[in-house]
Amino acid sequence: MASLSQQIMQLAEEAPEGAPLCSNALLDLGKRPAVDQALSRLARNGSLLRIGQGVYVRPVTTRFGPRPPAIEKVIPALSKLWNETIVPSGSHSANVLGLTTQVPVQPVYLTSGRDRKLKLGEQTVLLRHAPAWQLVTPGRPSGEAIRALAWLGPTAVAEHIGAVKQKLTNEDLQEMAASRARMPAWLTESVSELVADA
Repeated sequence: MASLSQQIMQLAEEAPEGAPLCSNALLDLGKRPAVDQALSRLARNGSLLRIGQGVYVRPVTTRFGPRPPAIEKVIPALSKLWNETIVPSGSHSANVLGLTTQVPVQPVYLTSGRDRKLKLGEQTVLLRHAPAWQLVTPGRPSGEAIRALAWLGPTAVAEHIGAVKQKLTNEDLQEMAASRARMPAWLTESVSELVADA
């Protein structure tokens, strides 16, 4: 019969890139202390990466050696595991929309959960708790636009309204309009101006 570590590794190898492993999901394989020990041992020998407290992922094997899974694969999997909304930060959204050329040195994501740090190899990823209005329409251009405008702030938002509008469809604008009630007053005014002709 396969050892506990072997069973965990079999699950890890069958899972897609970035799929998290944690003790609670592995209790059908053994008691909690034994599962915790097996996960720690697998992390120590490099078979798994510990990316946060109690959360592990399988490294990706390439011809250049192992690497951490892509953050774009890890974040949606963690969002599902923790039942939280997790979206890219406003600075990332502003960069995607071409409102800034600044690229954050350290990736930051906004979450409905608590603040956390993830360690993916040499890269540290910050998860920061954000108000619900900054987490609307995850994965949609309308949500990217709201987060980008929030990041720009009240003094800079007006000069970028036109540039934002050019990047959005009427459907995106309608989604933004539907989210106005949750936004702070200064942003509601800007969004109302943005969607006026949509």
